[in-house]
Amino acid sequence: MNDRDKPINSEIKITSMKQHVACSFLIMLAWGGLLTRAAERYEVVVQQGVPARMRDGMILFADIYRPKAEGRFPVLLTRTPYDKGGLLDSGPVIGQAAASRGYVVIIQDVRGRYTSEGEWCPFTHESEDGYDTVEWAASLCYSNGKVGMFGGSYTGATEMLTAIAAPPHLAGIFSVLTASNCHDGWVYQGGAFEQGLNESWTSSFLAPETLKRRVRQSVNRMPRLLKLPLSSYPLFDPGTPIDWTEGPQNLAPYLIDWLAHPAYDDYWKRISIDDHDNKISVPGYHVAGWYDVFQGGTIRNYMHIKERGGSDSARNGQRLMVGPWDHGALTSKVGDIDFGPEARTGPEPFDTDSIMLRWYDRLLKGIANGIDTERPVRIFVMGRNVWREEDEWPLARAKGVRYYLHSSGKANTLAGTGELDRNIPANESPDLYDYDPMNPVPTRGGGLCCEGMLQPPGAFDQRPVETRSDVLVFTTPAFNADVEVTGPVSLELFVASSAVDTDFTGKLVDVWPDGYAQNLTDGIVRARYRNSPEKAEFMNPGEVNKLTVDLWATSNVFLKGHKLRLEVSSSNFPRFDRNLNTGDDQGRSARWAKATNSIYHDREHPSALLVSVVPQQSR
Repeated sequence: MNDRDKPINSEIKITSMKQHVACSFLIMLAWGGLLTRAAERYEVVVQQGVPARMRDGMILFADIYRPKAEGRFPVLLTRTPYDKGGLLDSGPVIGQAAASRGYVVIIQDVRGRYTSEGEWCPFTHESEDGYDTVEWAASLCYSNGKVGMFGGSYTGATEMLTAIAAPPHLAGIFSVLTASNCHDGWVYQGGAFEQGLNESWTSSFLAPETLKRRVRQSVNRMPRLLKLPLSSYPLFDPGTPIDWTEGPQNLAPYLIDWLAHPAYDDYWKRISIDDHDNKISVPGYHVAGWYDVFQGGTIRNYMHIKERGGSDSARNGQRLMVGPWDHGALTSKVGDIDFGPEARTGPEPFDTDSIMLRWYDRLLKGIANGIDTERPVRIFVMGRNVWREEDEWPLARAKGVRYYLHSSGKANTLAGTGELDRNIPANESPDLYDYDPMNPVPTRGGGLCCEGMLQPPGAFDQRPVETRSDVLVFTTPAFNADVEVTGPVSLELFVASSAVDTDFTGKLVDVWPDGYAQNLTDGIVRARYRNSPEKAEFMNPGEVNKLTVDLWATSNVFLKGHKLRLEVSSSNFPRFDRNLNTGDDQGRSARWAKATNSIYHDREHPSALLVSVVPQQSR
């Protein structure tokens, strides 16, 4: 039995009234030295419901796991909306494992969730509350004053939002599968509402506890449903009136705020990590997944802090790991494809807890464990299905390559004439398709969260989507040698539409010799935000516009005999909300219209897919 499997010693529960006495006793026993005995294992004391007062008087409660020993120890802190003692964050497991190795582990319910006071509003209070909690944790009598934070998804966001507040005693961060911008890459992407993520996350993980809290508070007018079913949202049923005083208003009022702020305005900028990451002054370890819903944000966190962090230790102390994972257990099978034993730790999911503890053993305890000698970037190269260490991201040796779109004006469906190559197009007819918001292109895999039974994430065969006439398909000839694409991916399109506003999507696909079409990464842009996420600018119907679709990044070897494919369309539903094509308020409008959209690819309008190719001789 390893440390992670041992039962928690919950027999010792020190109440907050006894805390001062217990701390004084430990200080008296301490012999004045920092205990850094990496090999030693400690019995664990568990303190439940320990209060911390925030600057505005709100009290947040935490469970604390610490060594049953004299002395002071470094602190590992995570702040969660999912119940500090629950299974979702595995708090008791990592609490026991890390405390037995000589850490004080603090797991706190964020404001307005479970035992903590206040009103729950995602992102809003995390910087201030995180700052106050770090400083409180550093002042505990069994703390040595060094605090490292850890977490994934929203708990990763709480640590990133804390880091931009720069609490003096924060010494490091370890962030797994999280975003860098609460607007772009969480609630919206490319201006489109991330409907599948936001509505499933809200209904499955957040609303039930809100309902229980309202019951406890004896609210007179109760919502009728425990969850917010996906089918109840107006964005899923354009033209159907909705009573906003029901589910959204009662259980998720912040969702209404999000829909009211589609542009990147001051509502979002005040809680943006992107806009404030120059204030982060601590080393960080960032773990991403190629099929994760927050892949782009995690990689940006690494890049931005490395480029413009607030100290040398921050700029020189960032690390990045990217595996072939989705937003769940870090296992080798992601959708249809099993990426092999390299993608997991033995028979179990990939063990980020062990990596985190090794990271903090060096950072907070000064243990020479060899992590300093390792290269700062570790990526999983799909296709070959192997890990590789690198010196930077993006790779300096990768070359930007443009694959230009070609067709005879009939690239619709897999059976069309769409081609990709590196030759600039000459005189070619544009491709046209009709986008109907009542019949959007269905989501099939990719970076999804959080209803896996309804919309499973990961790699899936895209051929069912490619039979639709509103999907343009462009494919290279089969490669006669392996081609590695590792780095950022984007799509430059010259477009026109019969509508004042519509969406354009892109998807990078690896086509196997048997025809299996494996999605790698994708993206979207809402035309009204083609020039800036801060200001909506409608199109003039029929006028050609240039726009860029950010497809984030990938690392994949297109093996000999495989083909590279690009899909272009105007919807990816329900991952993203369907554009109603009218320019109206997406969250409330009952109007919708069909749009005829055109993709130009000629000498004056050279639409192209941009990828990063690693030269063959460099591998």
